[in-house]
Amino acid sequence: MNGKCLCGAVEFQLDEPLPCLYQCHCSLCRKLTGSSSDTAMFISRDQFRWVRGLDKISSYRTNTGYRSDFCNCCGCTVPHLMGKTSYFWVPAGLIDGELHSQVVAHLHVESKAPWDIIGERGVRFAEMPSMEVLSRLLHESNEKIESNLV
Repeated sequence: MNGKCLCGAVEFQLDEPLPCLYQCHCSLCRKLTGSSSDTAMFISRDQFRWVRGLDKISSYRTNTGYRSDFCNCCGCTVPHLMGKTSYFWVPAGLIDGELHSQVVAHLHVESKAPWDIIGERGVRFAEMPSMEVLSRLLHESNEKIESNLV
């Protein structure tokens, strides 16, 4: 499955099976997206490949370590390797084609915007769960979804 930024200068490829999605409702993700939440997935390093545009990526970090990588041509948020983990953070909106993943987790619901209405589907976490807990939920849920599609 392929994904790219708004202008197409940064492009990447993902190997299936893809995990399910989460939405983060924290204030930083709201500012990053200009919306109620950020919808994304964590995918293992061995399932991710850059196709082109690494030289077009700039990065911004807050003093707390929050990171945002973006295309320096169109400003679109793009994937990045998450710190010292073996996971890439991938914004769901960049993926081309039909994505069968569903949102199965909502993060930082304690700090969501007062006008944000979270749907009924998905496990809610007051803050950020551990990467192990979140990764297990995203991958196990997708296996259940895929078995129902066959």
